[in-house]
Amino acid sequence: MITPLDIENKKFSKQMMNGYSVEEVDDFLDDLTEDYSKNYKEATELRAKVEELNQSLQHYKAIEETLQSTLLMAQTTAEDVKKVAGQQAEQIISEAKANAQKQANDLDNEIIAKKKELEDVKKQFDIYKAKMESLLISQLELLKDINKEDA
Repeated sequence: MITPLDIENKKFSKQMMNGYSVEEVDDFLDDLTEDYSKNYKEATELRAKVEELNQSLQHYKAIEETLQSTLLMAQTTAEDVKKVAGQQAEQIISEAKANAQKQANDLDNEIIAKKKELEDVKKQFDIYKAKMESLLISQLELLKDINKEDA
């Protein structure tokens, strides 16, 4: 391949009348054209490759941005889900406590009602006992009166 130094140092032999040898200049220009064509073709291919690589790079950057935004959205969604789950757990606990308190209050009210019922039964029993005692005393008096009359 011809280098810039080769071109700079190239010396053509001079002909007496017409200057440089036409044949040598044509050969040199042919070599120069061939190398320049190769270089031009290679440069064109390299430019195309650079453009292709730049497009690929842009594509992958876009994918990276999409992945980053997707990851950020997933993190945000996960945090939201955790927050909602925490709120639901608190609500369930609160409802369970309220339900347990209501059941405890209902049991307390039932105990109070049963105690009142027991007291009422005791009072009725005491009244019944007093009536029975009174009846037995009156029956005993009646028997005593009958025994006095018989004697």
